[in-house]
Amino acid sequence: MKVVVINGTEKKGITFLLKEMFLKPFRENDEVVEFFLPRDCPHFCVGCTSCFLKDEHLCKDAQYIQIIEKEMLEADLLVFTSPAYVFHATGAMKTMLDHFGYRWMPHRPAKEMFGKRAVVITQCLGAGGKSAAKDIKDSLSWWGISYIKTLSFKLMSDVKWDNIPQAKRNKMTSKTSSLANKMAKIDYSKPAKTRIKTKAKFYIVRQLQKSLGKKDPEYTDFKYWAANGWTESTRPWKS
Repeated sequence: MKVVVINGTEKKGITFLLKEMFLKPFRENDEVVEFFLPRDCPHFCVGCTSCFLKDEHLCKDAQYIQIIEKEMLEADLLVFTSPAYVFHATGAMKTMLDHFGYRWMPHRPAKEMFGKRAVVITQCLGAGGKSAAKDIKDSLSWWGISYIKTLSFKLMSDVKWDNIPQAKRNKMTSKTSSLANKMAKIDYSKPAKTRIKTKAKFYIVRQLQKSLGKKDPEYTDFKYWAANGWTESTRPWKS
């Protein structure tokens, strides 16, 4: 199987250590591809709307975005990591997610995303870990992913691993390893089940696309939905 990791920072701190703990069961037998931000997506989305109105390959940063997307679409498991910066994911993570606005369900979601599984790992000194995870989960869910697990930790002591009390470190290690082992045992040949909430979003957007298509049959997003058969009886999920 293939695991694709999006690291919200290049810093090798506590978030990095937690991610490495999580990946331990996968490193030996599975393919692990990692991206580090901002290195692998160094530029801001400038809101040119070329991806929405014309084609995502016209994005000024397509040379970075298309590489990341190709790997994500091929992945069996997606892992996103980010420390909390002022109650949110890192700016680098937000920058990358902004570039994938065209993959939100109201636009041109990739059918491959509907059966994927994802894990989000965040940590903070006191508060903000959950809201940082939500920043990432918002995009994943609107991409069509239903199966999203989160690990979010409050350090409450220090930002250096060795300075955190041993009991706290043991608890974080145990929780991370437990989820890792659970995820490693999944049969990834079978897609994750698409949940009711995701399907509801799809059907609402489907009606929107059909309405937009009546007004303008050449509208980019409508043509995409029609080409996939989603305005008719075809659906992007198998379960």
